[in-house]
Amino acid sequence: MTNPNPAGAPKLGPLSTLIFASRWLQLPLYLGLIIAQCAYVFLFLKELLHLVTDVGTMGEQEMMLIVLGLIDVVMISNLLVMVIVGGYETFVSRLNLQGHPDQPEWLSHVNASVLKVKLAMAIIGISSIHLLKTFIAAGDLGSPGSNYTSEGVMWQTIIHMAFIVSAIGIAWTDRLMSHASKPLTKL
Repeated sequence: MTNPNPAGAPKLGPLSTLIFASRWLQLPLYLGLIIAQCAYVFLFLKELLHLVTDVGTMGEQEMMLIVLGLIDVVMISNLLVMVIVGGYETFVSRLNLQGHPDQPEWLSHVNASVLKVKLAMAIIGISSIHLLKTFIAAGDLGSPGSNYTSEGVMWQTIIHMAFIVSAIGIAWTDRLMSHASKPLTKL
């Protein structure tokens, strides 16, 4: 059992201990995201099997849409890994992976600000894949049975642009905050 009060660490009062320990309430959330990632692995394998078994009967556009779907699943899975590992490391407890050969490069300098920017970029990537799939399938726009309307495509584009503007705003704010925290030096 580890010492609850390591050498040099201040002794916390009961309220402070309770508040600090409440971070462990996030553990079931991260475990739930791991289960969600398992569901995405199943979805990926199901779509990959569909691609492999039906490749001889597919047209180029259908194949491209399936491949984009696979890329989308991988990007969402990457997003889940960033949230699970980065969030746990930032908000719950250290993973103590220093020197481990499989430690992700980005994990050594992750904090809440870096995580927000990386998540925003991942969301833009996922949105880009969805928008590309929409543009490819929009060739049927206006025809009977089409899954897309011109208004729907317009709104999807506007939402994608909102993601981009938001990511730029987050990155700009992070940059301003990092410059504000650095001490000024005299010339």
